[in-house]
Amino acid sequence: MSSEEELFASVDALLEEGPQLPPPAERARLREAAGITQARLAQALKSTTQTVKNWENGRSEPKSPRLEAYQRLLTGWAAKYPAHGAAATVPVPAAAPQPQVPQTFTGPPAAQTPTPAEPEAPTTQAAPERRAARPATSSHRPAAKPALDPRFPHGPLAVLDGDGSAYGVDGIVLDCPATTVPELVEWTLKESGLGAAKLNRYGKDSDPLIVLTAEAAVKLGLPERLEGHEQRRSLRLPEDHPVVKQVAKAKWQLTQRGFGPWARIYRKAQGRERQCVQLAILSWDALDERSWPGVCDMEPADVARVLGVYAQRVITPRGSTAVSGLELMTALRPPTKAVQDPTTGNWVSGYNAASLGTEPMDPAPPEATPEHPVVVNSGWRGGFLNEEAYQWVRSVDTLSDEECMLPFAVGLDLNTAFLAAAARLVVGLSAPDHFHAPTFNPKIPGSWLADLSHIELDPRLPSPFTPDGTRPTGPAWYQTHTLAYAQELGHNVEPIEAYLRRETGAYLDPWHDRLKTAYVDTLADLGVTRDLDDRQFLAAMEQHKQTDPALAAVLSAIKATVKGGVGKLRERPQGKSYKEGERWPALGRPTWRPDIRAAVISKARVNMHRKLNNMAKMTGLYPLAVLSDCVVYPSPGQSPLDFLPYAASGKPQPGAFRLGPTPGLAKLEGVQSMLWAVDLMEKSLNPARHIKGGDAVLDEGE
Repeated sequence: MSSEEELFASVDALLEEGPQLPPPAERARLREAAGITQARLAQALKSTTQTVKNWENGRSEPKSPRLEAYQRLLTGWAAKYPAHGAAATVPVPAAAPQPQVPQTFTGPPAAQTPTPAEPEAPTTQAAPERRAARPATSSHRPAAKPALDPRFPHGPLAVLDGDGSAYGVDGIVLDCPATTVPELVEWTLKESGLGAAKLNRYGKDSDPLIVLTAEAAVKLGLPERLEGHEQRRSLRLPEDHPVVKQVAKAKWQLTQRGFGPWARIYRKAQGRERQCVQLAILSWDALDERSWPGVCDMEPADVARVLGVYAQRVITPRGSTAVSGLELMTALRPPTKAVQDPTTGNWVSGYNAASLGTEPMDPAPPEATPEHPVVVNSGWRGGFLNEEAYQWVRSVDTLSDEECMLPFAVGLDLNTAFLAAAARLVVGLSAPDHFHAPTFNPKIPGSWLADLSHIELDPRLPSPFTPDGTRPTGPAWYQTHTLAYAQELGHNVEPIEAYLRRETGAYLDPWHDRLKTAYVDTLADLGVTRDLDDRQFLAAMEQHKQTDPALAAVLSAIKATVKGGVGKLRERPQGKSYKEGERWPALGRPTWRPDIRAAVISKARVNMHRKLNNMAKMTGLYPLAVLSDCVVYPSPGQSPLDFLPYAASGKPQPGAFRLGPTPGLAKLEGVQSMLWAVDLMEKSLNPARHIKGGDAVLDEGE
């Protein structure tokens, strides 16, 4: 290297060096000489009092862009207040304007005793440095912010990158100095200011969530990916992994799920203080692409935004969307509350009305699954409740020439049909009692053995009594809503026996209300609002996913939360080592309630059939196929507007399918040619399964 090149290299090295700050003790002297409190300085730099303390005792250093602002401020103070107390006689460069605290500021500094000329700062716990985030990549309409809980000034969660930056909600970034998992847990609980308030007065606050990028995971000593397991849910670190040993050595514990994509690290509660942190590792597939489309490929700030909106509107994620859906039920209907003992006057834990309580409950044999101990141990052979969503394809023999001449097959999808079915749904809260030859009562939730095989229905419609739409062949077990619908259609119902529950309640009402609001608000943020007419609604739905991919991912996660939460109510055993008749972990939950799942699905299927029936009466149109919440109709045009019934005034006819953004209303699922649909029907394939996805046709088993 020539001497000229060496000189330039030396100069470049100097240019690359950041601003030089005075020693920590001098920083404190300059601030005190200026008469500024640590709280006031923290407020000006959009940081926290604890962070300023750390700077002044040498425990940490500021990062850009706060580093340059702090250095400029100290330079100005140094010119005004020299070390020996002499007044400055040289001009002082203009100090950088102090940043104004925005109205949505969520991290107020900790309290200090203010000088007479200063307003008193809001109080909160000490927290790490907070700085402005890099802009998120997607534009959006700001959502309404919940009331700030001073205990959790930085929101429910943060996404940690490999540089120690923890991206939180509302664009904040915290500096996280942790280099090991135990240090990360300590920082999260003691310094981060993360967490969320309970959703019910008798519930528990949500534990803070830290999401690790691949780089952050590697920095903390974790593998970038976990290999060697067929199923993602079985992924976990071996017990002899160094990180697992670190956690144990620091006297932290892992749940029975171990250290997997969603790891809970905790210590037993000290009094009323919970000590628990949830970790989610992106590169271990913590966020399923089907529920969180595109989120794993987003920048940390965008991941934090997606999960933050979900946490604000639904719940802080604690696992898959199915797990979160189930956790939301318990968070909104806590099993216990404080009650006063009439004898001693002491406050004790008591049952919270309309909840499922704290103890798991065995189902009635027909409500269970074939491998359940209740079935295996009793030798039950009486059949099972078969309340499932529709999977029905109409016979091509019932198609008329007029229908076959229509050019298009149009698919309608009902918005969150299971959620709509959960509204005002009365379910059993107590254990089932067995009855012989009971009188049917549509107001009592339970399982009834009855024979509906004598009921004749139009073959162009699916039977409302079976998932495959075929006519029942003899006595079978039905949930209350299915038999009530048979009565509604004018048929006599005479149960042979029943398992009924005496204590009942609308357990899912708050769950429905919160998820409905989340769904409607998120659609509105994507431009699909309730005030749109049907044409505007269809146009808005065509482009809503492109409007804001981050919020579109939130919407997808909300829908997955509904379906997954209902599915978790009857979680089956997992793993090759399971033997029939053994109890599996899910049975230990009070929320393992297959009867409640059956009630939701039964009501959803009945709701679908009622609309199908009304459509036939109003328009003379019959469906080609139904799959769960999707129905396909023959149509003269490519739009639902070409066949849905409207009054002379232009308003949709009540009782039939209606377009709109709320749960239970419909949207366009897809359009194909009528020839395409008939070809699938002739092969006994379901057009409703494939109408959304172009020309590719999958096997029905996929």
